[in-house]
Amino acid sequence: MNDLTLMRKNLFRKPMRTTLLLISIFVAFLVFSVMLSFNHSISNFNTRPTRMVTMSKINFTEALPIAHYDRIARTEGVAVATHMNWFGGYYQDPAKGFMAVFAVDPETYFKVYSEDLRIPAAAREAFFKDRTAMLTTEAIAKRWGWRVGQRIPLNSNIFSQADGGHTWSFTLVGLISTPPGSSQTGTTLIHYDYFNDTITFGHDRVGWVPFLTTSATVNERVAHAIDQRFANSADETSTQDEATFNKSFAGQLGDIGLVVTLVVGSSFAAILLIVGTTMALAVRERTKEVGVMKTLGFSSPRILRMVLGESLLLAFLGAGLGMLAGAGLLALLPQASGGMAPPISFAPSVIGWGAAVALGLGLFTGLAPALGAYRMRIVDAFGRR
Repeated sequence: MNDLTLMRKNLFRKPMRTTLLLISIFVAFLVFSVMLSFNHSISNFNTRPTRMVTMSKINFTEALPIAHYDRIARTEGVAVATHMNWFGGYYQDPAKGFMAVFAVDPETYFKVYSEDLRIPAAAREAFFKDRTAMLTTEAIAKRWGWRVGQRIPLNSNIFSQADGGHTWSFTLVGLISTPPGSSQTGTTLIHYDYFNDTITFGHDRVGWVPFLTTSATVNERVAHAIDQRFANSADETSTQDEATFNKSFAGQLGDIGLVVTLVVGSSFAAILLIVGTTMALAVRERTKEVGVMKTLGFSSPRILRMVLGESLLLAFLGAGLGMLAGAGLLALLPQASGGMAPPISFAPSVIGWGAAVALGLGLFTGLAPALGAYRMRIVDAFGRR
C-alpha cells in the first residue's frame, strides 16, 4: 500500500463529511469558473481596430441629437458612421427576458458592421425596402418559433406610441448569422426612421454613434476632434474604441470585476474556515494512529506530506469537478437562453487560475494540521485523550 492509497483511504474514512466538503468546494469553483469566463468573454468580443463609438459623456443611456451623427460622419478621419437606438424590447411576456432590439439606419449599419453580420442578399434588400421590416438572429427566431414573412409584435418597456400603446408590429424578412465572439450575437434590428416617427418622446435623437476610421493610427486624433467639437455643449460626448465601449456597456450590469471578487472571495473565505477546521479535527481524531505510524517507522516528514496531501487531494478533486460542471453549464447556456445570452465560452485561463487557487486552498487548510502531526511526539500521541 503506497502513500497515495493511504491518503485516499484516510480522506474518505468518513464519507459523509468528505462529501459535504467536496460539495462546498465544488460550488465555489463552479461559481468561480462561470463568473471568470463571463468576465473574460465580455472583455474579449471580436472588435475591429478601426471601429469606434461616440456616446453621451454622461452615460450611454443618455441620447444624443441626430445632428451629432451628421457632424461625426463628416469629421476628418471618419470613413463611415452609423447610429443606433436601444428599443428595450420584449416578446409577449417581459418575464421571459428582454431582447437586444436596436433601431438602426440600415445602409450605414451594414457598412460599419460588415464583418459581424452574415445576411442573405434577398433579406438585406427586403430590409432596406420595408420600414416595418425586422431582422433577427437564427437562435432568437428558433427560440420563439418565428418564420420569415411572419408579422411579429414587439413591446417596448421604454417607449410608447401616440395612441399610448407600447407595441410595434414588424415583418421578419430574414435571419442573421454571426461569427463566434461577435458583439452582435443576439441582435434584432428595426428601422430607425419608423421608430423615430412613431415614438412620443426622444424624436431625432440617437443612442450612440459607431463609426469606422480610415486607419487605426488616427483613432486617438479622431476621438479628440469629435469630443472637442461638442465640448461645453448641452450634449457633450465621449468617444472610445469599440472594445472599451463593450466593457462600459457590460458595466451597466454592475462592476463585473468587483462582483467576481466579492462572490468568489466570500465563497473561498467560508470554505477556508470549513475545510481548515475539518482537517484539524480529522488529524486530532487520528492522534493515536499518527503515534502508531511513527512507532512503525514512518518519518515525520513523510507524515507531514501525507496529511498535506489529503488536503490537496480534497481541494483539487472539488476544484476539478466544479470547473468541469462550469464548462458544461456554459456550453448549455446558449440553448437555454435561446441565443439571447451573450457569447460566453469557458475561458482556458480558468484552468490555470483554478489550479493555482486549489493549490493555495489545499496548502492553507492543510499546513497547520500537517505541521501538528509532524511535531507530534510518540509519547504525547499515546498519552492524549
